Amino acid sequence: MTEADCKKYLRLSGLEPLIITPESIFVNVGERTNVTGSRKFLRLIKEEKYEEALDIARAQVEGGAQIVDINMDEGMLDGVAAMTRFLNLVASEPDISRVPVMIDSSKWEIIEAGLKVVQGKCVVNSISLKEGEATFIHHAKLIKRYGAAVIVMAFDEAGQADTYERRIEICKRSYDILVDQVGFPAEDIIFDPNIFPVATGMEEHRRNALDFFHATKWIRENLPYTNVSGGVSNVSFSFRGNDRVREAMHSAFLYHAIQHGMSMGIVNPEMLEVYDEIPKDLLEYVEDVLLDRRDDATERLLVFAENVKGDAKTIEKQNQEWRNGTVQERLTHALVKGIDEFVELDVEEARQMVQKPIEVIEINLMAGMNVVGDLFGNGKMFLPQVVKSARVMKKAVAYLLPFIEAGKDGASRSAGKILMATVKGDVHDIGKNIVSVVLGCNNFEIIDLGVMVPPEKIIEIAVKEQVDIIGLSGLITPSLDEMVYLAKEMDKLNIKIPLMIGGATTSRAHTAVKIAPEYSETVVHVNDASRAVTVAGNLINQNVKTDYAKAIRSEYDELREGFLNRSRDKNFLTIAEARANKLKLDWDQFIPQKPYKTGVHTITVRLKELVGYIDWTPFFRTWDLHGKYPNILEDEVVGEQAIILFQDAQKMLEQLITENWLEAKGIYGVFPANQVNDDDIEVYDEKGNILETFLTLRQQSQKTKGAPNIALSDFIAPKESEKQDYIGAFCVTTGFGVDEKAAEFEAAHDDYNSIMIKALGDRFAEAFAEFLHEKVRKEIWGYASDEVLSNDELISEKYKGIRPAPGYPACPDHLEKNTIWTLLDVENKIGVKLTESLAMWPASSVSGYYFGNPESKYFGLGKIKEDQVRDYAQRRKVPYEYAEKWLNPNIAD
Repeated sequence: MTEADCKKYLRLSGLEPLIITPESIFVNVGERTNVTGSRKFLRLIKEEKYEEALDIARAQVEGGAQIVDINMDEGMLDGVAAMTRFLNLVASEPDISRVPVMIDSSKWEIIEAGLKVVQGKCVVNSISLKEGEATFIHHAKLIKRYGAAVIVMAFDEAGQADTYERRIEICKRSYDILVDQVGFPAEDIIFDPNIFPVATGMEEHRRNALDFFHATKWIRENLPYTNVSGGVSNVSFSFRGNDRVREAMHSAFLYHAIQHGMSMGIVNPEMLEVYDEIPKDLLEYVEDVLLDRRDDATERLLVFAENVKGDAKTIEKQNQEWRNGTVQERLTHALVKGIDEFVELDVEEARQMVQKPIEVIEINLMAGMNVVGDLFGNGKMFLPQVVKSARVMKKAVAYLLPFIEAGKDGASRSAGKILMATVKGDVHDIGKNIVSVVLGCNNFEIIDLGVMVPPEKIIEIAVKEQVDIIGLSGLITPSLDEMVYLAKEMDKLNIKIPLMIGGATTSRAHTAVKIAPEYSETVVHVNDASRAVTVAGNLINQNVKTDYAKAIRSEYDELREGFLNRSRDKNFLTIAEARANKLKLDWDQFIPQKPYKTGVHTITVRLKELVGYIDWTPFFRTWDLHGKYPNILEDEVVGEQAIILFQDAQKMLEQLITENWLEAKGIYGVFPANQVNDDDIEVYDEKGNILETFLTLRQQSQKTKGAPNIALSDFIAPKESEKQDYIGAFCVTTGFGVDEKAAEFEAAHDDYNSIMIKALGDRFAEAFAEFLHEKVRKEIWGYASDEVLSNDELISEKYKGIRPAPGYPACPDHLEKNTIWTLLDVENKIGVKLTESLAMWPASSVSGYYFGNPESKYFGLGKIKEDQVRDYAQRRKVPYEYAEKWLNPNIAD
């Protein structure tokens, strides 16, 4: 493949890019924001409950959708208005708009309405030749002008393609028109060759699935750079009401479709079985139908289907027959299943069979870990299982080490040596630890320097240990600058070690724009643990590293050029214009609730009191299991593993409460306050003396007519209203004890429980914040004294008022933590410290503000302009460069 070919990938974007390469896994398109497929979404749109409709989109992204399909085709809807309004709202929600949008409609006027307002590079679904070439060309030219990709249906003037021959004929004709006449980029074309039901009993439908597979393969081989998509649920239409068969059919269809080249599609993860876990007899009947292997395939499946109605799977009973296998089979099974009960016994047996103890690692254990790596890479194992595999591996290696040292055997040959570190000022390491475990499971030697590691130490150890790769992690905004600084220093020292960048605050765009230009060696952003192994392998493998580095640099150069050259000003207001469009509440009718208790107070809580406030959904996300609790426990893809993980968490939770592993301490205060100078909030004591001033930032993006540019200060009564309003602040922690307990587990080679205690510490901290906020609303401030909400309603933020936190979307300025710490005297009262990069230590801590106004709501600040940064620097009385450093990811320039 030439360098020019490397650039011909389908590139989509929301706030973040989505690049589909030959190595990409299947791209899942979320289907629930579609009025034709979701009755709930249709109802919300009809009732104009757009905020609730946004929650559906948000849930899809949180559940793993990489593209969100939006359809407003309904007879009683004004589709143009609904599409425009919804997409404008999506653009103001960073957690939704980070992924690309698929504008889905059979009506061109709705598609074009969406194209006019959509953010990033979207996909149009769809156009076809059914209305003739002139209309097809007209629509294609407009889509090209708007800069979108397009799905092309296999449909022409004679109707929908329903045979292999018709599919390839229409797709070839469409391709030639688009590429040769319209000049449409081939990589922006996605074909949908029509997925039709199988097993309908009609002879002409026997080859529906097989013809789709063959057409997909032909398209990928003969229509260069294009992709193939489809709606998978169509294939099982004949088996409505029998989820067991439908799930198996979807999984088997998807397996074969991907093998033939299908790269993306609309798939409901809740209606998928794990391919390898489909019972062999059911799989045989399903594949007989899909692949048209027997004349009586449909009849046999229909008969069999009557016997398999019911739940998709039950938890497998533990089977000890594996103990009868060979020592290699037993070790592999133990590693794959995460069973450490017999590992020392089996390792000793293996040691007796080799000349050197090191061979047990190099031969037996690595053979098992290779199976683990393959299963994880193919999506057949999940992250918690891999971490358990690592625990078994570490226990086995620990048993062998004395024998190896006694024989002076030397070290095992590794796939490469990787240094991992959370950068200076940052204390978060769960993600880094998980990536380290996954890499270790794939035979990489890991040197983990921990958290808050200064650049000098990273460079010193990297050079001394002659590592092959440096992995940098960061969760908070200032960590980005630390990574840029480290890259500059390494370049000055002419160091040639590739950098892998990861962590919640990092992104491919920031890596390409800010870090990569500062370092002549390869810099790669890694989204998650599953990608880390492939990236590390490419950076080390002598056969591919040069081409891989060149492709990454070319990709990042293009991304950076596009980012720097984009037109920005037209989408933003000046700060003066944004303030003129501030949120204007009716202060004349507003009567502030005077708090029952003001001033600063500390609080301690028993962990048992917090259990009912835990939001478990983020816990599963920590382990790379995506889905909303408790539904995730019944998910057909990850449900079984989610149940096991949840049971393990409950066991540890019970033990840590009984044995008092952690300590929950908090501090809070409620104070008189008023808005001043539009964007500032003065905080007073009871005598009216100014204690501190909170600085807030205001949205500057161009809004739709009637929508305000919000700042947090808008929720506090202005001083000139002569109404005494109030504001609160808090900090809670359940982190004291977490690091010590995690260290105990690590000393016992138990990464699984080390990560588990950190994840539970974080959940308890968030639960404490929820608990205290409820107490403030009902008892301390008392503005919602009659509130009665369930934990699900608390998690869904159905309460009045908000508790935004510095560093998060509404107030990305971490510097405000200093003001909270001074106002409450946090460090002296409860011991929670701020690092030089303003990360909280212990890591399992939460801080923020309390706003009690019933009109207050959470929002995303989005991008801001230089003029606001300059204004902000003047208000804070710091140099512009200092303010820019802390607000860097939010600056539009």
